[in-house]
Amino acid sequence: MSTPVTYQLDGSIATITMDDGKVNALSLQMLSELDGALDQARSDGAVVVFTGRPGVFSAGFDLAVLTGGGPESADMLRGGFELAERLLSFPTPVVVACSGHALAMGSFLLVSADFRIGVAGDRKIGANEVAIGLTMPRTAVELCRQRLATPYLNRAVANAEIFSPEEAVTAGFLDRVVPPSELHHEARTAAVALAQLNLDAHAATKLRLRGHVLAAVRLAIEADDIDVRAMLA
Repeated sequence: MSTPVTYQLDGSIATITMDDGKVNALSLQMLSELDGALDQARSDGAVVVFTGRPGVFSAGFDLAVLTGGGPESADMLRGGFELAERLLSFPTPVVVACSGHALAMGSFLLVSADFRIGVAGDRKIGANEVAIGLTMPRTAVELCRQRLATPYLNRAVANAEIFSPEEAVTAGFLDRVVPPSELHHEARTAAVALAQLNLDAHAATKLRLRGHVLAAVRLAIEADDIDVRAMLA
């Protein structure tokens, strides 16, 4: 099986790229390789640029596994939300270069990063769980609650509204939108600027700023895991 995640270190910037040749489904393999890439970035003390393949950042969890039941689906859900928790508390800045569509768990990764740049065009960003018959996990609610603008929270979470990149800035999924040809240059520029921070102060401040969110997310991960495994029993 091909490797869907690549890691490239250039100076103090580590670029982590998802590319499974399709929609960058967050499968167990993808999640495991992302975790390993973040381990390497932490070891390197690098600022992270996290991106996807052209046109797609991530369409979320692997639906075949998610709807198939069994312990793999529970492991995948937990792994995805633990990845979001890790991004929220990562000791160096994390810039997402959102290369296209970001749906469901893909959008939850957006709200877990420090700075998010998307591409202009006909791209879809948002949480479509309710639209496809899934009750929004508690963890997803907490992740969205801490980042989305109040007028958009209900629209995004309960109404499953999907946004254009420009609308996603107003909603809180993204910070900026640029032409596709400029995405990687702008993401690297942002990462270089963030690398000039005092990274120890950044890490400590991030934990102080997000302490209550991280506590809520950890509780939600456990509650979601109990619910999912009970349904599978």
